Amino acid sequence: MNHLVPIDDDRWRLPNHAHIVVYEREASEHGLLTIYDCGAAQKPPKAKLLGSLEAVDASAEVESTPTGRIVTLHEPATLTATGSKQFRIR
Repeated sequence: MNHLVPIDDDRWRLPNHAHIVVYEREASEHGLLTIYDCGAAQKPPKAKLLGSLEAVDASAEVESTPTGRIVTLHEPATLTATGSKQFRIR
């Protein structure tokens, strides 16, 4: 499920206040990225992607959780696929 606005084959536009929940697993398994328009919106996620989030290079608040991280963007950004099931936010 991916309803993000594509820029090209490996990049998608993220909204200004996107809320990304990253579920991390052991190194041998891929995690799950669940992307919402906004943390306060009562809407289903825009996308669910299997993989890991390598880095966040945009202005954002990153909160550690027992199962991974929550990333709340403070500016529009781009989700970029950097490898097989690996992503970066720029």
